[in-house]
Amino acid sequence: MRGLSIGEVARRASLRPSAIRYYEKFGLVAEPERVSGQRRYDRRVLERLAIIRFAKHVGFKIAEIRQLLDGIEGRPPPKRWRNLAKQKRAEVDDIIARAIAIRKLLDNTLRQKCPQLVERGSDLGPCPYRAIAKLGRRLLPAVPRTGRTPSRIR
Repeated sequence: MRGLSIGEVARRASLRPSAIRYYEKFGLVAEPERVSGQRRYDRRVLERLAIIRFAKHVGFKIAEIRQLLDGIEGRPPPKRWRNLAKQKRAEVDDIIARAIAIRKLLDNTLRQKCPQLVERGSDLGPCPYRAIAKLGRRLLPAVPRTGRTPSRIR
């Protein structure tokens, strides 16, 4: 048989076959030809998956990755990548600025003998933590699961 099976592509790309099917569903990877009902991929799909993997790692959402790869077979045009990367960089800078502001508030409160949380809370605008947590989860790499449940402290 010619072409790579989905299992072989998954193994070489360090992904699960379900992830590859997911990327197909959302148009990030072209649907491959089928031989006797089985997907058969060209080796170029490995390069495409590497680009997707990197983009996900640095915080791009599926829609942003689709925009990056839209209408091309191989590597994305450098100008398109630079524009999207600049936008993502601005998002990351915003997250960092908000996190630093939160850390300063916490440090200031910890230095006080009686923190007066009610007064401090009344003086603040909308809480930035929710936005930071939401954006941060998207941009930070996922914590790998070990498959073990943590033991209880006795």
